[in-house]
Amino acid sequence: MGKLTVTAFTTLDNVAEEPHLWSGPFFSDATGAFNDEVLAEADSMLLGRITYDGFASAWPSRSGDFTADKFNAMPKYVVSTTLEHADWNNSTIIADDVPGRVRALRERENVIVWGSPTLVRMLMAENLVDEYVLLISPIVLGQGKKTLPEDGNRHTLRIVEQRLLDGGMLALRMKPAAA
Repeated sequence: MGKLTVTAFTTLDNVAEEPHLWSGPFFSDATGAFNDEVLAEADSMLLGRITYDGFASAWPSRSGDFTADKFNAMPKYVVSTTLEHADWNNSTIIADDVPGRVRALRERENVIVWGSPTLVRMLMAENLVDEYVLLISPIVLGQGKKTLPEDGNRHTLRIVEQRLLDGGMLALRMKPAAA
């Protein structure tokens, strides 16, 4: 059996929207190495539509480093009811029975969800997340799309690893408390 890992760049106030606009000053070689460790464990990637569109426009033209080569080669699944074509190499659209299809994926392989805050909140509601890897920048934005839900429901997590990375980013690996 595989696992489903959510990874995201977030701020102290849980904002994940447009991380390229605010995470740069805190990103370091150690951050990149940590991301590579997390990515190395994954067999496939699951993305929401907006994240997929951004990745599909940026990554196919890159190569020669671990992240670009892994992203481009691995199977990718995009959750969308509106996307008609997923043209990035090895991409498949999941348009229906998302929880069931994700359960089936997670049964056979290690799946990583990169960013995709709307998708993450749905996966949390369905108890499909086995691990959270958050790269927290020491900045408060005050507004923006959040990774974790703010729906009044409690989600207790336990920290299994913490690292302060060069540049000031805090990397946290967490699992649901029941796991």
